[in-house]
Amino acid sequence: MISKFIKTHKQSIVYGLAMAVMLFVLKWLELKFIIIGHSFEIYAGLIAVIFTGLGIWLALKLAQPKEKTVIVEKPIYVSNENFVVNYEALQQTNMSRRELEVLELMAEGLSNLEIAGRLFVSLNTVKTHSARLFEKLDVKRRTQAVDKAKRMGILK
Repeated sequence: MISKFIKTHKQSIVYGLAMAVMLFVLKWLELKFIIIGHSFEIYAGLIAVIFTGLGIWLALKLAQPKEKTVIVEKPIYVSNENFVVNYEALQQTNMSRRELEVLELMAEGLSNLEIAGRLFVSLNTVKTHSARLFEKLDVKRRTQAVDKAKRMGILK
């Protein structure tokens, strides 16, 4: 059945295929001439698209915050009027009375020089007491020492 159709319409099929090939060639040539004739506009458009994409990417990178905000919840110890020193924790740390005085003055927010003036000792003595305090409480900073002493019940 198909062969009979091809035999009867052979001439029409050949002409149709020839016209399709000719149309394809003409469209290809037209596209080629358009590209050659308007190459500057095409290249300028491509460059504009590239720089637009680059600008959007750069703006997104610069608009992002450099540091992330982290919220840390920390318990706050409320001092009450009936504060009692935890002598057991004080004995565990093996803290002397003078070191405890230095720690209390640190908790008030005094500097080493102010602590030395208040206790009538040299600045080096205060630094020595502070270093021993940090060692006994296993901390590295004054704020950590005060915080740990409050948690242990040594300070009010």
